[in-house]
Amino acid sequence: MADVWNATCRPRWRRVLWFFVRVSADARGLRFRTLLRGRTVPWGDIAELRVHRKSARTPWAHKPRRVSLIPHYGRERLLPLPRSRSSDDADFDAEVEALRALHRRYEATEPGKAPVVSYRTPRRGWVGSLVVCPVLLAFAAMAAGSVSGTASYEQAWKSATACTAGTPAAERDECLTTIPAVISRTDDNQPKRPSWLYFTGGRPMERLEVSRDAALEFQAGDHVELTVWRGRVMKAVGKRYGWHADVPTAGGTAVFAAVFALAAGYPAAHSLLSLLGRRLRDDRELPPALPFGGALVATALWLLPLCYLHPTTLFSSPVAITWVAVGSLVTLGLFAGAWHTTRAPGAAAGTTGKSAAGKDEEEFLAARFLEDTDYNPRGFGTHIVLGGGPLAVAPGPGRFAAKPIPVQRLTLKNVRRARGSDPVDGRWDVAELDDAGTPVRLAAEPADLARILRELALAKTSVNTVNPGP
Repeated sequence: MADVWNATCRPRWRRVLWFFVRVSADARGLRFRTLLRGRTVPWGDIAELRVHRKSARTPWAHKPRRVSLIPHYGRERLLPLPRSRSSDDADFDAEVEALRALHRRYEATEPGKAPVVSYRTPRRGWVGSLVVCPVLLAFAAMAAGSVSGTASYEQAWKSATACTAGTPAAERDECLTTIPAVISRTDDNQPKRPSWLYFTGGRPMERLEVSRDAALEFQAGDHVELTVWRGRVMKAVGKRYGWHADVPTAGGTAVFAAVFALAAGYPAAHSLLSLLGRRLRDDRELPPALPFGGALVATALWLLPLCYLHPTTLFSSPVAITWVAVGSLVTLGLFAGAWHTTRAPGAAAGTTGKSAAGKDEEEFLAARFLEDTDYNPRGFGTHIVLGGGPLAVAPGPGRFAAKPIPVQRLTLKNVRRARGSDPVDGRWDVAELDDAGTPVRLAAEPADLARILRELALAKTSVNTVNPGP
């Protein structure tokens, strides 16, 4: 094994960085140098070397990777080299493995796959979500606060009548005034730019902003009648076409408020999962917040129509109250299911039986023997039964068809993280056992696996005490 390691800089146009940035390692430790300073870290001060994988903006984009140094004391530090712009760069993987081999040689660390810290790990990405959530809630509050004013404006426009000769000048803003005009030309721009109607002689105004369809329909020389209300032109009606200004509605404003509030729920769920999963190891990936997103979408299916039809009578109309009550029950059920699906691993995940209140109570922990054995034929077992009798492998959270585990034959060899070759959840740990000379693997959540191994050790000690060997 080589005692010297040097990071390389790829591609060729980046090799100029070699004169400014260097990372190397030997028996004494890891050295990295930049243009302004350099530093050497002994292997004894390094707890772990990790791979950081950033998220890509699009599914087909590259996911850059870098290596970070985790000291026993102090903060994490990203190394300037090596780095890769791809998630399947063999050269980068080889450099990382060579660096970790030196670390293992001169300072004992946990063998196995390099821990990968990505955007789905407990300590990554939750701060941004926690900032986005109150911003969206603020927009929702502003939209909700304007619902009553929008409703009053809409109702005033619908009830406005034409002005008469006897209408006082102070009240003419609240009635409809009709003014004749002649179009001199039109300006129909692209959808992202405003379109205009220009009037002959600049009377009663120089131009009026309209939709592009209206600018295409009206022609130069058309006589139109302009309807003015509260100092704004609300209608332009000719012989062939009529244009109406967009009037905001209370229902539309309430829908906007509900959309912003629902949109804030997804980053809130992501932040909650990240905070609850902070007890996990840094490289443990959290479950996605997609189940909460599905619950939010299902909530939108009943909440948005309700807000549109009853923007100001949500808590006064019997129909709206019934609608809210039924929809809220559906939403609570969906969020309960989402919480059960995505609850933080290691806290209570995988436990589907009774709580561990006593030795005589049965508890069923989600765990799997990865090899076929006489007590796990054809890999039928999905749970390990603790309490209420001997340890057993069961095909579900119950003792039906459960097979006892021959604890006296099992000897623990090693506990490690799940690898890509293990057919289990990547968040699980794997215990390597010896079954009377045959290697077997047992996989479960880290906390559950630790409990199972303790019970195995206690059961084995009890069996050896009752039936001592020769």
